[in-house]
Amino acid sequence: MDYLKTVVPSQLLAERGSHLVVINPGSANIRIGLAQQDTPLNVPHCIARRTTQVPKRSVQDQLINSQVTTAQHMERERAYDIIASLLKIRFLDEEVANVQFPQKMGRVDAFPPQGNNKKETVIPWTEVFETSNPSSLTTGSSSTKDGSEESHVQKEGNDSGEPNSSQRKHRECICGEEALRISPNEPYCLRRPIRRGHLNISQHYSMQQVLEDLHAIWDWILIEKLHIPHSERNKYSAILVVPETFDNREIKEVLSIVLRDLCFSTAVVHQEGLAAVFGNGLSTACVVNIGAQVTSVICIEDGVTLPTTQITLRYGGEDISRCLLWTQRHHQTWPPIRTDAVTKPIDLLMLNRLKESFCQIKEGEVEAAAVVHSYEDSVPPGFHKTRLTALNVPPMGLFYPMILVPDVYPPPPRSWFSDYEDMLEETWDFPRRTDVSDGYFPGSSGYFPMWENYPIFQTKPKKEDNIGLADAITKSILLTGRIDLQRKLFCSMQLIGGGALTEGLVPAVEERVLHAIPSHEAIDTVEVLQSRTNPTFVPWKGGAILGILDFTRDAWIHREDWIRNGIHIGSGRKSECGFPDLLKQLLVKILRRF
Repeated sequence: MDYLKTVVPSQLLAERGSHLVVINPGSANIRIGLAQQDTPLNVPHCIARRTTQVPKRSVQDQLINSQVTTAQHMERERAYDIIASLLKIRFLDEEVANVQFPQKMGRVDAFPPQGNNKKETVIPWTEVFETSNPSSLTTGSSSTKDGSEESHVQKEGNDSGEPNSSQRKHRECICGEEALRISPNEPYCLRRPIRRGHLNISQHYSMQQVLEDLHAIWDWILIEKLHIPHSERNKYSAILVVPETFDNREIKEVLSIVLRDLCFSTAVVHQEGLAAVFGNGLSTACVVNIGAQVTSVICIEDGVTLPTTQITLRYGGEDISRCLLWTQRHHQTWPPIRTDAVTKPIDLLMLNRLKESFCQIKEGEVEAAAVVHSYEDSVPPGFHKTRLTALNVPPMGLFYPMILVPDVYPPPPRSWFSDYEDMLEETWDFPRRTDVSDGYFPGSSGYFPMWENYPIFQTKPKKEDNIGLADAITKSILLTGRIDLQRKLFCSMQLIGGGALTEGLVPAVEERVLHAIPSHEAIDTVEVLQSRTNPTFVPWKGGAILGILDFTRDAWIHREDWIRNGIHIGSGRKSECGFPDLLKQLLVKILRRF
């Protein structure tokens, strides 16, 4: 204990973090890196495998119905007008009535000037042929120091010294951002092993394929990015920071990948909400995680998760990107090109960049001159100069989700819901009942069934699926049932995830949460705490710190025990925090010095 009182954080990181790998998997991206690093690698969580299937699928996911229904369209337009009234901009029908001619747009068939910033830089197609020195997994993207990916692809037109196509061999699989930039003409099928916060299992994507893809992606990152070969893997331990949406069986499967397949010596599991609190040097907070495909809310008190407060919402940053496309097409500011965010991953990549560069929450008309890229088959990318409008509407979908029309995918097979072993903690005070299907186990996924589209129990989205962010935060905090804790949590809201980077989101959350609190509640102050680091990486950082400061390691699972016995009774079951009270007090003090 005396050592913890005097230790310098950098010394702790150097001593204990060099052989700890922190893995924070998400639906769209995976954050992974050594605990001693300041920031992790942030890699798109996908893989493209070469296929000979006819007809070829460009993506493995197959939508049940990608068409917006008439009712959804009407709800979306009503939501737009509500948002327009709040933002003091023109209504949807008013805008259309005043436009006699579509806005002029032009295509530029030349590369932009070198001085242009990233948001106007074309996204190049991936080179799908093997180079002269292929890597173990034949993928070729690398990550910059700050965790963003930087591609190493062949420049178009630079084919000097290359063999002809008949002599070249396709790469068998391609991971990360390169997988998103493969031309639809190439013989590849994109797979996303996690979707909407769950393993992406369906009749189109078997459990075995999902787990094999997770193993391939993670193994590639460990070898190519972190330079940890198989022969040295037994010297390392893994910290799994899993989403709140993961159910017990999903945690078991990823633990098996880490311990059995990736050959780490030991591993421990932490939930994102708990890790995020410690990542910001706190012990009590309402954690709001705005991810790419899922938004979750959960409250933490004194380093302990309160599972009854968990609420999961089926929307995130990618839904905002698709809404951006819809608003621009409706206002006739989008070029006449075939942009498809569902079946063309490179288009979604472009839309995400536009959203991150231009979307914000503020009153008044928000417009911006931008260059939109078109990615058509067999032709170089095109450049279209236009003026985007209503850029403050899409991010308001977090509060009015009816403007974000959800996609609907097939459910997993019934046999998936058959695991009863609690991986996280005995204090999840929801006992299994024989008369209730585990599709409705309330400790698994908050306010909707364990899998959001399970057809036997759910034929349409439940009302809670579409509540706005402010209502979800308010409901989560009020579920604690204690006025003293509620007041503390309303003043300790923590926004994490990529969506938390949206300009103007913090004051919007504070204003709308304050208005969402019922008038009979004696609460009149709310506050969003400033993040100490990039909100995208807070759970990863928290996992790293928890791993470094966990001296007892009572909750860690050893590889041999896991392979032989599954959960190792006694030390294999993870506690809510895993630290005694005295150590927790010291822990918070140390965290504030990181």
